[in-house]
Amino acid sequence: MAKRLALPVRRSMNLTEPAYERLRALNAEYGLGNNYLLTVLLENLDEFADTDKLRSIFAEFVNEYGAPAPGSMEK
Repeated sequence: MAKRLALPVRRSMNLTEPAYERLRALNAEYGLGNNYLLTVLLENLDEFADTDKLRSIFAEFVNEYGAPAPGSMEK
């Protein structure tokens, strides 16, 4: 019997339509729920993402949309 990964941290999040469509496509391909998919992607990001490319993508996003002020996202 397969082990079940405990996901103790619960957070609400919003996604763009393209991001949600991509998440659903990954769900259909791998049969994992959104929480598991995001856990696998984020925990293993350094294994498959090019650091310089990722930095460039984040910089482009911040240039276009800005970034929240430090501390503004804390509860």
